[in-house]
Amino acid sequence: MNQRLHLATITDLCRFIEEAEQAPSLDELAARAGISAYHLHRLFKRITGVTPKAYAKAHRTERVRSGLHKNQAVTEAIYSAGFNSSSRYYEEAKQLLGMPTRQFRNKGKGSLIHFAVGQCSLGAILVARSELGICAISLGDEPNDLVIELQKNFAQATLIGGDSDFEQLVAKVIGFIEAPQLGLDLPLDIRGTAFQQRVWQALQKIPCGQTCSYTEIAELIGAPKAVRAVAGACAANVLAVAIPCHRVVRNDGNLSGYRWGVERKRALLDAESS
Repeated sequence: MNQRLHLATITDLCRFIEEAEQAPSLDELAARAGISAYHLHRLFKRITGVTPKAYAKAHRTERVRSGLHKNQAVTEAIYSAGFNSSSRYYEEAKQLLGMPTRQFRNKGKGSLIHFAVGQCSLGAILVARSELGICAISLGDEPNDLVIELQKNFAQATLIGGDSDFEQLVAKVIGFIEAPQLGLDLPLDIRGTAFQQRVWQALQKIPCGQTCSYTEIAELIGAPKAVRAVAGACAANVLAVAIPCHRVVRNDGNLSGYRWGVERKRALLDAESS
């Protein structure tokens, strides 16, 4: 099976998973693809960056999010998303949504977000953490603007200014910006659609000091025609440097837009290549 056929096969399976009422089993997917379950599992993960089970889970999560945003009853949202029992969903709800279901439906009301603002070579930096991990890393010129953005994104959550322990975590992020070769290993609270999560998974695999084009990322996740959507997912990333969307460039190697400014993108790439 050549690379183009690999991509076509996995793209078809992604659509099949998304359209299924319940997540297909690995054996069902393998039968549809006409290859062994073992080979399919490896191929799917190599191309999309996640296993078929993880992809189905991310898609179901997005369906639950969408249903709750549309004010569906919780039970209706759960079953519409393909969970075959409410108990199975509630076992995973906090991890799937980043907070208990009721809090998510109420736009984070009752959840706690710790944050702190610092300064680095790129200007002001804000780092925020939920119960699950780092949920925002923002860069800008004015610290107050970063706090206002955080307030908008977590409108109903309780924001708590960082204590000395949390400020040490901010210092760790700043240290990575100044010396990216050291790496950054932090628990992340990643919230996005199934497609966005596929893109962000792929971005996290780009080695420090290297770049990929939007076209290459689209091919890696098994959606070669979704170049514009890949660019949109990069723009939607709220975890600067932790999810390295700055490592994605145009096909000709030139820099394109960056949520936190093209000059910061250039500075990050320069630091990684030195």
